[in-house]
Amino acid sequence: MYWLGIDIGTGGSRALLVDEQGTVKAAFTAAHEDMRMDKPMWAEQRPENWWDAAQEAIKGVLKQAGAKGDDVKAIGLSGQMHGLVLLDKDDNVIRPSLIWCDQRSQPQVDFINQTVGKANVVAHTANPMLTGFTLPKLLWVRDNEPQNFEKAAKFLLPKDYVRLKLTGEHCTEVSDASGTGLLDVVTRRWSREMVERLKLDTGLLPDLKESVEVTGTITKAAAKATGLKEGTPVVGGGGDQAASGIGNGIVHPGPVSCTIGTSGVVFAYLDRPQYDPTGRVHTFCHAVKGKWHVMGVTQGAGLSLQWVRNQLMPGATYDQMTAEAATSPVLSHGLYWLPYLMGERTPHLDAIARGGWIGLTAKHTRADLLRAVVEGVSYSLKDCLGIIEQMSVEVKNVRASGGGANSIFWRQMLADIFGIGISTLENKEGSAYGAALLAMTGSGLYKSVEETCDAVIREADCMIPTVHESAAYSRGYEVFSVLYPTLKPIYGLIHQLA
Repeated sequence: MYWLGIDIGTGGSRALLVDEQGTVKAAFTAAHEDMRMDKPMWAEQRPENWWDAAQEAIKGVLKQAGAKGDDVKAIGLSGQMHGLVLLDKDDNVIRPSLIWCDQRSQPQVDFINQTVGKANVVAHTANPMLTGFTLPKLLWVRDNEPQNFEKAAKFLLPKDYVRLKLTGEHCTEVSDASGTGLLDVVTRRWSREMVERLKLDTGLLPDLKESVEVTGTITKAAAKATGLKEGTPVVGGGGDQAASGIGNGIVHPGPVSCTIGTSGVVFAYLDRPQYDPTGRVHTFCHAVKGKWHVMGVTQGAGLSLQWVRNQLMPGATYDQMTAEAATSPVLSHGLYWLPYLMGERTPHLDAIARGGWIGLTAKHTRADLLRAVVEGVSYSLKDCLGIIEQMSVEVKNVRASGGGANSIFWRQMLADIFGIGISTLENKEGSAYGAALLAMTGSGLYKSVEETCDAVIREADCMIPTVHESAAYSRGYEVFSVLYPTLKPIYGLIHQLA
């Protein structure tokens, strides 16, 4: 018997099958189309492409495992957060989705803060309003595409569009809903105050469940499209970071995860809601029922390396890039990378921040450019960890996951920059794995998410900080920390020219 986890990421959809011991038996990824970026700081994807990729991934993983739909006990979903999927009354997609890194909605953020009040926004949702959240994107469509907004009967988040195609249900769960700007994170319910103050129709909101609750079953049409069995239960699952937190076993105080995917996230468990008073990190509902998490987000983590590869090193693999970066010395001969390719969240909350290399000289080599990128992303993740520690959240060790965690070079750099041990798990799958574990819990194999994680998750190794490199990076981080505030006035001028 297997449990299926599906993650609707930015670059692709990944499906994997897990057995009763939590062992991954097969995994398959289907690539997405490149995101559309018609203007600087805009980012869109077609939800229909997510569904196409999900079908390919499901069929691919079943074939790889030699399994049939009858072998799948339950399904869990994970996906990129914050994306806006607008549907008409017949469940047709109205326009491409404005996804998580789209930054066009600052006027709508300003409107929300003026209409509701900044302090009230935090009181109602436990977070300040950000351009990355779903609500400002929804209002952007209302303000700029009224003909599309008038057609809208429902909005969904990315993974929940795939849920609709699998089950026919309009449903989300609390961890993903936390990133909409419309959820009362403390009570784990849609915020009536936010909806009413902004004159939104409550009919636009999907049903809301906890992450381990069953949200529907595979329809006859979905069974035909995927090879799954009709009637197989689909549980709520989680937003990609909450699901990754489950996959990394962040279900008790102490361990913290650092996930390096397209974005980078430092994620910690909370027994009760607590938040940074300036909103530099997010406090969201955890996929663990009745628990919460805090996370800091670097928008352009793996995205930074992806951009360098696509623009300057086409055809190179990430392993080749990090191997070349490793030939440059610590601190990259005084070169710095600011990873603000899509604005930034933690700690700056600046939608118009810009990325780039600082300190470039004729002496610098391509290896220096590459190492500076990895160092800059790691410094930005240190920003995230520092704020979480300032909140008195217990941090015993950091568990690395995501594509970046596959690099020993990058894991050692994180240990040296963070000044703390960086461990990896026997299973490094992250979000899709967490979705499968939620399916295991939701189908009754274990009594709780904590019991599931304690039974199947095991650490594999740990990188320890090295004294000389850590000291050098402490000095380097001091310089990195003053670059953004020094350049901030210039970003506004550049934005006016874009």
